[in-house]
Amino acid sequence: MMRPDLDIIQHWIAPGSRVLDLGCGDGGLLEYLKNTRQISEIGLEIDANNIQECLSKGVNVIEQNLNKGLQNFGDKSFDTVLLTQTLQAVNYPDVVIDEMLRIGRNCIVTFPNFGNWRSRLYLLRKGRMPVSKFMPYQWYDTPNIHFCTVRDFDVLCREKGIKVITRTVVDHLHQGNWYIKLWPNLLGETAIYHISR
Repeated sequence: MMRPDLDIIQHWIAPGSRVLDLGCGDGGLLEYLKNTRQISEIGLEIDANNIQECLSKGVNVIEQNLNKGLQNFGDKSFDTVLLTQTLQAVNYPDVVIDEMLRIGRNCIVTFPNFGNWRSRLYLLRKGRMPVSKFMPYQWYDTPNIHFCTVRDFDVLCREKGIKVITRTVVDHLHQGNWYIKLWPNLLGETAIYHISR
């Protein structure tokens, strides 16, 4: 079964397009898009087990560390570049976003919203970094090195002149509604952005 944020973004990807997925995991999304939208796909991944999974699914994958850059890809060489639930784990998220927008005509970014009320309440009540199903790591072993909120990402887009085509923010059940639209930074758990230059 596809992760709910991936189910939302798959509708933003045009059939027959060229798609690059940064931190593609086991290649499940690319495999799905290849079968349902006939995309031309490449995934980037550093985990050897995930690379094997991609290959077993027939997904084109390159072993590459995002923190080392994306210089091996030309300007506008992809229709869509994906970064799903990985932004918070890279060394320089702003540089990765710039590179995505250089090599892709449009980009889709999803990330956990660390400004969510559950995180705020946990910090208020316990005085410790939140641990939950949503964020299942202790502060010392988390892959998340850059905690980001919806408001932070909105400011980054404004400062860099990035056009937000669509922004969807959903709760822990991956549902969006009018009150999340009204207070996305407080009530949203996952942010899903479709962006371009």
